[in-house]
Amino acid sequence: MVAFDDQFRRQLRELFIWRRDVRRFRTDPLPEGALERLIDIACLSPSVGLSQPWRFVIVEDGARRRAVIDDFKTCNADALASYSGERAARYAALKLSGLEEAPGHLAVFADKASDIGHGLGRATMPETIEYSVVAAICAMWLAARAEGIGLGWVSILTPALIYESLDVPQSWKFIGYFCVGYPQAEFDRPALERANWEYRRASKEFTIRR
Repeated sequence: MVAFDDQFRRQLRELFIWRRDVRRFRTDPLPEGALERLIDIACLSPSVGLSQPWRFVIVEDGARRRAVIDDFKTCNADALASYSGERAARYAALKLSGLEEAPGHLAVFADKASDIGHGLGRATMPETIEYSVVAAICAMWLAARAEGIGLGWVSILTPALIYESLDVPQSWKFIGYFCVGYPQAEFDRPALERANWEYRRASKEFTIRR
């Protein structure tokens, strides 16, 4: 078994602390093969029944990217309209997408119809397929941060439009759309905390004993 020392564990914790959901990107291009390398690492993640249900779509076509950006703008305007008063003003001040600046776009799906893994572990909790893909995303996010690359998870989108724009099978479950690139600046606190939208609570608030 490979042993990891105290120094490594401290550095690993620092990596977790400094991982951020990035919205403000430089326009510098990513190194050749960077996205593919991060996907390789994501595929090392655990998956229910070794089903490996993740499906990654690197979005390079300009028209497809523009369709996603336009949809975000529409959905973001609708979301803003759902708030009022001070909360609406705070929402309007948030930067919730780096889609126009980030050099990389990546869509991630779960192939729920795949027979890889032969259904092991899914009979009682079929949603573990999606959970497996989210685990892969988290691994990729940390690996990206270790290289100084930022990811921004854009959820203010219309899933149906994503299927249409990217021409992917309807049987895949859309999990997330990510802008990928180098951050303009690095922070050890979430952007929404810095903007006074919400704050990070201590783990004891989410832990119970039985």
